Amino acid sequence: MSKKMYLNLIVLLLMVLMPCAVAAAAPLIPVPNVSVGVEAANNPKDVALSLQILFTLTILSLAPSILIMMTSFTRIVVVLSFLRSALATQQMPPNQVIIALALFLTFFTMSPYFGEVNKNAMQPYLAGSITQEAALDAAMKPMRQFMFKQTRENDLALFVNLSEGPRPNAAEDVPTTTLIPAFIISELKTAFQIGFLIYIPFIVIDMVVASTLMGMGMMMVPPAMISLPFKLLLFILADGWHLIINSLVTSFH
Repeated sequence: MSKKMYLNLIVLLLMVLMPCAVAAAAPLIPVPNVSVGVEAANNPKDVALSLQILFTLTILSLAPSILIMMTSFTRIVVVLSFLRSALATQQMPPNQVIIALALFLTFFTMSPYFGEVNKNAMQPYLAGSITQEAALDAAMKPMRQFMFKQTRENDLALFVNLSEGPRPNAAEDVPTTTLIPAFIISELKTAFQIGFLIYIPFIVIDMVVASTLMGMGMMMVPPAMISLPFKLLLFILADGWHLIINSLVTSFH
């Protein structure tokens, strides 16, 4: 190997090692140290603040369940699921579309009650004019009013009897823990009734198609595959989405 090649090799090694040396000599970037621990409180205010933060996190984690249990979401999403099953369109519309439509319809039907919650509970609490307990009581009043309107008396009586508590003399005496499950089973019953009515015309189409195929001797042809276009045609001609949404929204009035 010639002397010139040795010089070229040395220069190449220096070019490779120089950035490493510069990087090693450069000061390290400070990385923040994050730690989570439990320390002794210095005064009662720290304890109260910690409890408020824990309560807020609990409410936020239960917010989806509260939305499902205490609003019109249950009835709407069950009816839309029945509609998809009656059409036999497998995953059309997708679950994401059904959930999103149910959520926006819930916001639409519950907007008067949410407005009362914001006016009588949220805004006064943010302004500091009422306490947290008073804000919760004010927020529950319109929600209880909505649930009482949609709850059947026999469903409410069922949970009152199961609770084995004192018999309430007025609606204000019914505990919220008793009202919520009664409201849920009432919503499920109403949703199943609407779902039964949705199924009737599509079952008729299935029966007609199955009878026709049997009469023609086409035993190996799946009736569901033949009846699906006719179901979609009937649904489109009857403006099915308009009828379903109109019936759902007006059922809460």
